Amino acid sequence: MVCLAWLGSFAQNSKLESEGAPWIASDLLATPKGWSVGHSLLANEISYAGREEVLLMPGWSNPQSDEYWTYASMWSLDHAPQMNEETIKSSLTAYFTGLLNRNIEKQKIPTKKILPVKTWITALTAENDDLKTFYGAIAMLDYKQQNPISLNCIVHVRICPGQAKTIVFYELSPKPLTHAIWKGLDKLWLDFNCAPVQPDSSN
Repeated sequence: MVCLAWLGSFAQNSKLESEGAPWIASDLLATPKGWSVGHSLLANEISYAGREEVLLMPGWSNPQSDEYWTYASMWSLDHAPQMNEETIKSSLTAYFTGLLNRNIEKQKIPTKKILPVKTWITALTAENDDLKTFYGAIAMLDYKQQNPISLNCIVHVRICPGQAKTIVFYELSPKPLTHAIWKGLDKLWLDFNCAPVQPDSSN
């Protein structure tokens, strides 16, 4: 199921991937029952070439739900760009600034309510098979409710053997890391299938 409404505002000037189109993440992430998933090219604000897969919890758009604004985003980046605190921070800031800007007119947000996106990121000890792991937060305007919101963020970086791709997986939620909702986000990454490319049997 492709979440067109989300991706329409999320990735302006991006080509929405059709079901079954070549997309590295399609066979790497399992979609839990009730979640929505969408594929797109990375938005123009991002300085890397690649694709994105967004997985939205069922209640991500419901302000009354614990799942509000809770989702995962996996970027499959071409080649192997440098991933550190500064590059993760700048990418997230650009990502959410672009998202907000595309919704100012659509949501009729008054100028006085618009807040600059602020991001902080710190490196953690790499988890499991991660090349790098980061934790941080994004402070921004919730354009749907037009109130300030802060999203906690866990970032996993991995390079799949045999593939010229860097995988960057973002877990995002306004809930504190002690909340049970993070178990669902964590499981997506724990179940991540980073299988190497199989050799061409015709050779």
